[in-house]
Amino acid sequence: MSRDPLLQPFQLKHLTLRNRIMTTSHEPAYPEDGMPKDRYRAYHAERAKAGVALAMTAGSAAVSKDSPPVFNNILAYKDEVVPWIQNLTDGCHEHGCAVMIQLTHLGRRTAWNKGDWLPSVSSSRHREPAHRAFPKLVEDWDITRIINDFADAAERMKAGGMDGIELQAYGHLIDQFWSPLTNDLTGPYGADTLENRLRFPMDVLSAIRKRVGEDFIVGIRFTADEVQKGGITEEEGLQITQILSGTGQVDFLNVIRGRIHTDPAMTDVIPVQGMKAAPHLDFAGQVKQATHLPVFHAARIPDVATARHAVQAGLLDMVGMTRAHMADPHVVKKIMEGREDDIRPCVGATYCLDRIYQAGDALCIHNAATGRELTMPHEIAAAEARKKVVIVGAGPAGLEAARVAAERGHEVVVFEAQADPGGQIRLTAQSPRRREMISIIDWRMAQCAARDVQFRFNTWAEAADVLAEDPDVVIVATGGLPNLELFEKGQEEPHVVSAWDLIAGDVKPAARVLIYDESGDHPGLQAAELAAAAGAEVEVMTPDRTFAPEIMAMNLVPYMRSLQDKDVTFTVTRRLLGVAKAGNELVATIGTDYSDFTKEKTYDQVVVNYGTLPNDGLYHDLRDQSRNLGEVDHDALIASRPQDITRNAEGRFQLFRIGDAVSARNTHAAIYDALRLVKDL
Repeated sequence: MSRDPLLQPFQLKHLTLRNRIMTTSHEPAYPEDGMPKDRYRAYHAERAKAGVALAMTAGSAAVSKDSPPVFNNILAYKDEVVPWIQNLTDGCHEHGCAVMIQLTHLGRRTAWNKGDWLPSVSSSRHREPAHRAFPKLVEDWDITRIINDFADAAERMKAGGMDGIELQAYGHLIDQFWSPLTNDLTGPYGADTLENRLRFPMDVLSAIRKRVGEDFIVGIRFTADEVQKGGITEEEGLQITQILSGTGQVDFLNVIRGRIHTDPAMTDVIPVQGMKAAPHLDFAGQVKQATHLPVFHAARIPDVATARHAVQAGLLDMVGMTRAHMADPHVVKKIMEGREDDIRPCVGATYCLDRIYQAGDALCIHNAATGRELTMPHEIAAAEARKKVVIVGAGPAGLEAARVAAERGHEVVVFEAQADPGGQIRLTAQSPRRREMISIIDWRMAQCAARDVQFRFNTWAEAADVLAEDPDVVIVATGGLPNLELFEKGQEEPHVVSAWDLIAGDVKPAARVLIYDESGDHPGLQAAELAAAAGAEVEVMTPDRTFAPEIMAMNLVPYMRSLQDKDVTFTVTRRLLGVAKAGNELVATIGTDYSDFTKEKTYDQVVVNYGTLPNDGLYHDLRDQSRNLGEVDHDALIASRPQDITRNAEGRFQLFRIGDAVSARNTHAAIYDALRLVKDL
């Protein structure tokens, strides 16, 4: 038996959990027609077979029709969900992993124009800022109906073989009733006493127990401190903890601190990179001291050391490592095998959650197999024949290609023009808040070193250098260079600098700075942040109707916190048409896509963020000598088949380009390019 605190079993009622690590409830938005089908099963099964003790599925399976699926939630109110739940449950149980599901009614945290177009309902008459739907103030018949819906849904989950359920009570209908900030009711469910505010969750718990019996596990994930004036205080939260513990209806508590009604509030509950790790862990320990029930918790516990401390110090019974398992589903397996250094780190980029909140599906910024378990491998199989693979560029695309090729057993040589690996990620990591991004590079460098990949740094590879290696495969991952053209002008604007120039420190911010952001991604706001911190008067301008549209909800929060107390303005629906020099100043001609309106405005510096243009000269130099002439068989790529196009029978090697050497995209796209191409070489 291991003495590692994380690997000790835990007894939850009649259920023995094989260790202390769980994935907490989260909705990766993988359901199809509201059902957790094969993709959903494969995602959780991958983590189950690698040793996770408990998979808490669904980020809130909806119990009622007037709780429509704004996150592509599982529809727990449909009878047809039962066989799919059984399929999901079996996929975890066959690997020795317990499996539960979170049930909820979203209340006001939804939209009326989704699903069946029913009005949202809440104990509050105010809309939630994040989802914007004005709710109907819940009526007595709504309350009766929804309580019954919870019981029906719990019964379906039991019929589907689940080990238990968890009720969601932070930001959703249950705690909308119990928070003074969101209860505008009078009468037995009204806001006047804590007993009345808790009546709805207590009625829900009672109805569920009557339906599923005493042996079925029922827990609750709840906020024990809203950290907002007028809301649930820490003292009241501990009182609620003791009330829940005393009901005899609840088998475990899963603790949250804060609110999620706005993007900033949610980001404090679920911190992103640059924010404190495990910020609520000690508070969860206080809750544990106040109850006899098992206590679970998750909030940016990204590393094994912190998780181990949480259990060893008695702060938690089960520790949630959810984003960590999106980055590496084999965390537990690697702990058991003494390979903690091999764990692919979560870098806190929160690409996963931000995609969900823009109606996408959850993807990890640097594990392209997550969510694609049906087509992409987390463990790379050895190739039948060893090849010589030459890769040019040691950014995220090139290093992923090198890692995967080396795991396939190929001989790999990487050329890199710079002294260090990383490409644009090394530039990103110049911002102290985003320095964790460099772990994307460091992990891959360690993986490559363990597999004898040869690196040639400080080497600008020409065609002759590549051909001298006598390669079987050449992969050009040379990235891109900043695009300093203005839209459809056909030539670089001579009087501007790039966002990269400011971030790298090659150009210092001037007094009055225009950040013209046509891409709407991180470099624009990183440059604005740097210029504002230097004391510049900064204007961020975009031709779009919103600024920074590619920086999604949670990642925008730290930028705003950094910029809003400084001399920064944001201008939307304005297009930069040209820049002229006037002495020591720059005169910008500014127009709009909406009309013929133009104006001129004077700045000291104009910074352009307009993506990159492919640095693809080497690719074109090699193209005519390759066997495939650079062509990619898209059907084979999508279907996970090897590339076997031959357009030049005299060609000595296959040639491919990936990442921004093809076109300006993002880190995930670059890594996905590499994985799905190279896994079949």
